[in-house]
Amino acid sequence: MGDAKLGKILKEAREKLGLTQEQVAMKAGRSTNWYARFERGEENALQETRDVIFKVLKKKLHTGFADD
Repeated sequence: MGDAKLGKILKEAREKLGLTQEQVAMKAGRSTNWYARFERGEENALQETRDVIFKVLKKKLHTGFADD
């Protein structure tokens, strides 16, 4: 099981950037369905995948999800 709180943060960041789930998924090398589940907290991701998603969404994990 994933993390719903993280998913909410990612969704807000994605929407702030005007990106669709499909666009984030494509840039992260994942399927849209997988990314949608991840954003809802229903899916886990390897750290490498999380790093790519954070980069796409311009977020920093180590600073409490602060904007770049």
